[in-house]
Amino acid sequence: MKTLYSPESQKISQWLREQRENKGLTMRQAGELLGKPHSFVGKTEVGQRRIDVVEFVWYCRCLGFDAIEGLSEIID
Repeated sequence: MKTLYSPESQKISQWLREQRENKGLTMRQAGELLGKPHSFVGKTEVGQRRIDVVEFVWYCRCLGFDAIEGLSEIID
């Protein structure tokens, strides 16, 4: 099964974008905090790039998001 375009993957991407915007961070600022180019943030948020669970937790920690809250978006 390809997970990149799954509903769950899309929900995670959307949630990451919402969290970044709620923190008032631009993609460029988020990229700087992550030590990645802003294109990494953009591709992750629009669902062009899939992240695994370890990378998701790291992403959330770097940007001050609650990873458990994010995962609850896809767990019924």
